[in-house]
Amino acid sequence: MCHNAEVSSCRPFDRLPEEEPTMTASSSRIIFPLDVPTLTEAVSLARRLAPHLAAVKIGNQLFTAEGPQAVRAMHDLGLRVFLDLKFHDIPNTVAGAIASARALGVWMVNVHASGGPVMMTAAAQAVAAFPPRERPLVIGVTVLTSLSDLDIRDTLGTTRTVPQQVAHLARATQAAGLDGVVASPQEIGLIRQACGPGFLIVTPGVRPADAARNDQQRVMTPGQAMRAGADYLVVGRPIQAAVDPVEAARRINAECHEP
Repeated sequence: MCHNAEVSSCRPFDRLPEEEPTMTASSSRIIFPLDVPTLTEAVSLARRLAPHLAAVKIGNQLFTAEGPQAVRAMHDLGLRVFLDLKFHDIPNTVAGAIASARALGVWMVNVHASGGPVMMTAAAQAVAAFPPRERPLVIGVTVLTSLSDLDIRDTLGTTRTVPQQVAHLARATQAAGLDGVVASPQEIGLIRQACGPGFLIVTPGVRPADAARNDQQRVMTPGQAMRAGADYLVVGRPIQAAVDPVEAARRINAECHEP
């Protein structure tokens, strides 16, 4: 089992999309969210799907229920972990949380870009002293894929449209020294224009053509998202709710590599 003092022997902090962990499909770009209430369920799903995944995502539900043990269990399976807790607090608190995420050996961790440039800079600086392979990727959440133009106007009081807000936050994220962003597939082109080809884009809101949208407002198919320039796709319900989740993951991987 991986412990904080043994971070160098945990899953590596793999930096480049080309370098996948040994138990995952070498070409996979799928990050599977373990949005389940227990570690037993998470381990069962992750073990079955591991050969078809680039990483698993541990979010608020599982981490609140099981804590750091959930991360260690995924490392024991040879899987990289995207710790999706969307930190949004004062800069010092967020910096401490990012440092703790690094000590857990996670591959990627995120903050809300709307927390502001000082908070994001503190997040980046919390791990900046470590070599790339000894620190996680730190990315910023732009606009949640469940939100529409009307939602952000009413909630944030901005006159920007969702695409304009995403591009604005992506530029701020890059300026603060973060590695990339989480954004819907419909904003990928704008982000590439604003931030260039080396900026990481993790894309939720991905649905196969025959899948329900559920609570996602801004969606694309996996193939469309990859052709638009996404680096990784967060795909959950279309896999988990399938009659055969492993086959669903295999099909989505295949679609990701269609020209």
